[in-house]
Order: sequence, then C-alpha cells, then structure tokens
Amino acid sequence: MTASRPGAPRPEPAGTTGSAATATTAATAAASGGRGRRRSERVGPFVVFVLFIGLWYLVSGWAIDVVFGKPAFLLPPPHRVIAAGFLDNAMIRGQMFEGVWLSAQVAFLGLAIAIVIGTGLAVLMSRARWIERSLYPYAVALQAVPILAFVPLIGSFFGFDFTSRVLVCVIIAVFPIIANTLFGLLSAEPAQHDLFTLHGAGGRQRLLKLQFPAALPSIFIGWRISAGLAVIGAVVGDFFFRQGEPGIGRLIDVYRSRNDNAEMFAAVILAAGLGIAVFWLFGFLGRLAVGRWHESTGQR
Repeated sequence: MTASRPGAPRPEPAGTTGSAATATTAATAAASGGRGRRRSERVGPFVVFVLFIGLWYLVSGWAIDVVFGKPAFLLPPPHRVIAAGFLDNAMIRGQMFEGVWLSAQVAFLGLAIAIVIGTGLAVLMSRARWIERSLYPYAVALQAVPILAFVPLIGSFFGFDFTSRVLVCVIIAVFPIIANTLFGLLSAEPAQHDLFTLHGAGGRQRLLKLQFPAALPSIFIGWRISAGLAVIGAVVGDFFFRQGEPGIGRLIDVYRSRNDNAEMFAAVILAAGLGIAVFWLFGFLGRLAVGRWHESTGQR
C-alpha cells in the first residue's frame, strides 16, 4: 500500500472534476446571460427613443408635406416643441406645470376612491357566488358604456369643476380593480383553503392571511392599469368640464384652438409623462409588496 506524499495533490473521486467544470461553466453562462439581459434592458429603450425622435424629424421635415400633403406647422419638430413648451416662455411653462399638477391631483384622488370602492366590491363578490352574479354584470356595464356618455349627466348633477373630474376618474378606473382583485382573491389554492378549514380559521382570517396575500400580484396589476386610466379620465374631464382651474387636458384644448401646435405637443408630452410616472410608481410599489417571487414584478 503506497502512502501519499506530503504536499502531493490528492486524487479526485470519479466524476468530480467534470461536475465541477460543468457547474462552473453553467454559472459563467448564467452570469453572462444576466449581464446581457441587463445591457439590453438599458440599451433597448434608448434605441427605441432614438428611432422615435428620428421618425418624428422625418415626418415633420419631409413626409408631412410630400407624403401627406399637409402644412408643416401641424407637426413641429421636437426641438421646437421643447423650446416653445419648456424653455422660451416662462408663463407657458408655468401654466403647463400647474395644469399637470392639478390633473395629477384629480387622477390620484379618483384612483384612491376607485381602489376603495373596487376592493370592497371585489371582497363582497368573493364571499358568495350569488353576490358576484348580482353585482358583476353592472360593473361590466359601467365599463362598457363610453365615458363621454356619462359626462353631461355628471355635469348636470355635480357641476363642472373638480368634483366632476374626480368622478370621471373613478368611473373609468374602477372596473380593472374589481376584475383583477376578484380574480386574485379567488385564485388561492384549494389545498390551502382545506388547510385553513382544518385549523378552524374564520372568514376574516382566511381573507387576510390567505386570499389577500395570494391576490397581491393581481391587485397591483389592476392598480397599474387603473392608474393609467385615471390619468386619461383627468384629461378627458378637463376637455369637457371647463370651469375651475385648467388642468393639462384643458390646456391642450386651448393650444389647439389657437393653433399653437408646439405648445400643444409639449402639453401632450407632459400628460404622457404623468401617465408613465403613475404607471411606474405602482409597478415599483408592486415590486416592494410582492418581491421577486412572482413574474408580474418583471424581475426575471
């Protein structure tokens, strides 16, 4: 029997070297793939933005006249929009930021009310099938009727100021919250329900400790959808309720009536930025609440 010399390399068990090499290769490939995904996540939006700006310059400088036969002032180039809306005139800039701030207040208040109403209705419908069948068709009908059909009625009952704009946001934003919250509350695993039944859990415990945690991904998806719809509701309300302080939607209409197209496009950019901001905010809150364990957070 041969003794091993001090300092000599010890023999590896059969298959160990190959397994270690395979694991190292897999880890390296995974790290490389992760870096590639992160790089594409950063580069992709920038490339799309550059292409969008290039297309805008192409249409405003050539296609609008040659291809569409329209006057060039209808679509000013991006640098003129930025200058007219945000750089040259302090009064116009102040009007726009005050308008987008008012629209943001309307959208967030309407969204908050819609969250309370929509969540409450979803909880009621999740308690019994007959309640769902009684209430859900009316929620669908509320979503199916165009919001413009409600505008004259809302104005007649509640006036044409801040309250009516908030109500428009509530009507347009409540259905996705109802639908997604109800779906989430009903998506808990039957085996988990059986476990709660086995331990004698009551309805409140089942709702708070099982159904709501299981519903969180769906709830935040509904909130993100409704957040964008609430901004749309705020802008639509501004178009039709012309009393009180002007929001960003009313400013868009004013600039359109004056043929101030550069200012109008700048106001549209601000309105779009508000929608993107609230959508991102609820996506961020969803990632905080749900963490990395569900694909709806987008952390893959």
